[in-house]
Amino acid sequence: GKEDHLAALRAYQAGCGAQKAPSGTCQRARLLAASDDAEARRFLEQNFRAAPIGGLGTLTAYFSPVYEAHDAPSAEFTAPVRPAPADLKPGVPYAPRDEIEARPPNDALAWMRPEDLFFLQIQGSGTLVYPDGHKAKALFAAHNSRTFVGIANPMRRRGLLPANNTSGDAIRAWLAAHRGPEAREIMNLNPRYVFFRLAPDDDRDPEGAAGVSLPAGHAIAVDPTFHEMGQFYWIDAAAPMLAGAFPVYQRAVMALDTGGAIKGAVRADLYTGRGDAAGQEAGRVRHELRMYRLIPVDDRVR
Repeated sequence: GKEDHLAALRAYQAGCGAQKAPSGTCQRARLLAASDDAEARRFLEQNFRAAPIGGLGTLTAYFSPVYEAHDAPSAEFTAPVRPAPADLKPGVPYAPRDEIEARPPNDALAWMRPEDLFFLQIQGSGTLVYPDGHKAKALFAAHNSRTFVGIANPMRRRGLLPANNTSGDAIRAWLAAHRGPEAREIMNLNPRYVFFRLAPDDDRDPEGAAGVSLPAGHAIAVDPTFHEMGQFYWIDAAAPMLAGAFPVYQRAVMALDTGGAIKGAVRADLYTGRGDAAGQEAGRVRHELRMYRLIPVDDRVR
């Protein structure tokens, strides 16, 4: 859609301090109380130049899910949200998904539908809503240091989903319809398992790896080998590969997060926000991406 310059400027103001050496432009931006799009646009155009990052890559998207949860297991809510085990060591491969799930869930923090927990683990955090209406944040605590394996391709190969409809929604619907051994077999193809901790819900967007609350629609997860947290980018993404997607994403975004599947220089994962609408949008983003670094004009080449 059309670029929202004010939202882009606010994202920059909120996130530019995450850089190792914030620029003078960052400090000036933070003093600017821009109230309209034209003023924000003027600041962005005067203060940044775009430098292309070579080649074509891929834009995907993620969101902060809101899922139903219960305090005790029931017919539908059979999957325990587990805390990090005491014998887990960071970086040391731990038991795979199927072995962890076979353990007695004595320390379960909450109970979810299995397919919802599976997606919460992919997203890394989310909000849990209980039957009485109270909410909690499920925050990433650790994972089992096993390789993440996406299940879309195996599901496509087995003919479980059509080639052009492996969106998050389609995968989740299939898992829900085949709850039990069939769905479990598919989910076990991904040995990566995520553990959580619960925190009070503060009704804000989650923090990314940069420690900044993610501005919906203007934050990306990137590969930290190529990109520094708190850097500013222009994304230009078209040619969607999934049905029902927005045709084009062109906007200024902040690098404020990382992700296990986000590898390479021209690779970005756009944060779309919280809840179902954000989830539906995120599940359909798989676009060809061109990326540009937005460099403050007052910065000498460092």
